[in-house]
Amino acid sequence: MSENTVKTQGAHHIGLTVPDLGAARHFFIDALGFRQVGEKPEYPAVFVSDGAIMITLWQAEDPANAVPFDRRANIGLHHLALRVGDAGSLARLADELRGRGDVNIEFAPEGLGNSGIQHMMCRIPGNIRLELIAV
Repeated sequence: MSENTVKTQGAHHIGLTVPDLGAARHFFIDALGFRQVGEKPEYPAVFVSDGAIMITLWQAEDPANAVPFDRRANIGLHHLALRVGDAGSLARLADELRGRGDVNIEFAPEGLGNSGIQHMMCRIPGNIRLELIAV
């Protein structure tokens, strides 16, 4: 096998620790149309999927004392980026998210440099940064 041969085949799942498992589950299901594909109440964890990626949501053990992620100071996941169908779909989703009380829009859909790609950034329940990209 050559050193330059790709050894992975894309993401299987992403795991996120959240302060409120119910709020995170509802966001992915209600706002993004994911479906719940499993759960482990004793863990506690919920598994949601859009058919292409699975996201594991874990309940933080002590949310009141958990330290929120600071993208400029912490090592770790900077943000989660999910693909949407096209620029029109992204614009409609941005409008829907603006109407929700559990989402903070960091910036509305805009061009990603000179790529022709549109993207936006928001914070979802648990203060997790979510980028939505239309390619």
